[in-house]
Amino acid sequence: MESIKNIIFDLGGVVIDLDRSRAVKALSDLGITDAARLLGEYEQKGPFLKLETGEITTSQLFDTLMPMCRPGTSATDIRDAFEKFLVDLPAERLATIRELRERGFRVFVLSNTNPLMYNHWIEEKFRQEGATVNDYFDGIVVSFQERTCKPDLQIFLNLIKRYGLVPSQTIMLDDSEANCKAAMSVGLNARQIKKEGNDSFKSVCEYLLEKGPAK
Repeated sequence: MESIKNIIFDLGGVVIDLDRSRAVKALSDLGITDAARLLGEYEQKGPFLKLETGEITTSQLFDTLMPMCRPGTSATDIRDAFEKFLVDLPAERLATIRELRERGFRVFVLSNTNPLMYNHWIEEKFRQEGATVNDYFDGIVVSFQERTCKPDLQIFLNLIKRYGLVPSQTIMLDDSEANCKAAMSVGLNARQIKKEGNDSFKSVCEYLLEKGPAK
């Protein structure tokens, strides 16, 4: 990581803490008995995947799931249950992202996400310090707008081309091994982020801050 000028962050599992089991339980409690199969740690299936790739809208997701739910379930109930997947966005991570930009790095997002979570929970959490999600990054690429998900190589290439990135000067921080391998296959550096140890968000970002961006 000696020649890094650009940092690409995944959101879920890197910037945002996740807990799939909470969402599976909450959706199952609504009557969606197939929730465990439909919701994966890194890849979704069925209507959740279609939402993530922009194939259906949030309203269409609710229309698809409502017949699976117990009587009296509302769209808000489904939204709240699905968003149980998202646990926290610690303020110290936002501070670290700001510090990386102040240090001279260009900072980006490349995330598999959906409009329901992105335009509600994620937007709200990024506002905790009075800013918006766009204020923290030099560019954002999300799956539901690109109509494809990581590890499809096209979404990486879209980001590289859109923001004029030199892959060898860019590192992807992602919690998925498959996504890291895909990033490296298009020439990016990549680091799989873990919850603890030398590969944690904190440790990797501290290393980058210490080294500073390449000249």
